Amino acid sequence: MKRLIRIILSAACALAAISCNNAAEPAGNTVVDTIMARRSIRKYLDKPVEHEKLQQVVLCGINAPSGVNAQPWAIRVVEDPSFISGLTDIYKAAFPDAVSQDPDFKNMFRGAPNVIFVATPEGNGQLDAGMLAENMMLAACSLGLGTCCLGGPLRFLQASPEAKPYIDRLAFPEGYVMQYILAIGYPDESPEARPRDAGKIAFVTAE
Repeated sequence: MKRLIRIILSAACALAAISCNNAAEPAGNTVVDTIMARRSIRKYLDKPVEHEKLQQVVLCGINAPSGVNAQPWAIRVVEDPSFISGLTDIYKAAFPDAVSQDPDFKNMFRGAPNVIFVATPEGNGQLDAGMLAENMMLAACSLGLGTCCLGGPLRFLQASPEAKPYIDRLAFPEGYVMQYILAIGYPDESPEARPRDAGKIAFVTAE
């Protein structure tokens, strides 16, 4: 008997449009509701996140699974506004035109008041770091916070000699490389969900 691959489309997931601040038609399951509510936030209030909430977010992060429980990540939570403003000054000097054309520009981290840097050993731990990020983003959403996983600012910092003193201040272990930066703060927007392609899902079942 040949096994058949049945492709089952789930329109409900593709059409879900729930925001962290306006969760319509909740499923009644806290975890599912939070997953469906999470959005990437690119506008933030001028309000630092409380230390206790940042601590809760990263504690949820390190409870993510990792291969053979190696926990290869190193996490740095920035609560110093001068750290963010100093790096932003470097960015503004490098890209004055881009900054001047953005009326909503506050800092190089999408305006977030806090940022989280995550690094792993070079050539190892990327998957683990990804699971760490998802835990943190979901935890943040459940606490009324917004997040955005940033790659562009990371590439800029890695290529900028002027940023090195700031990167050195993070004091990552030798041989570690930064994987991403997580912007985090109180949302100043409530974006709708973008379409999800449920056609990428397939179930392999017995005939």
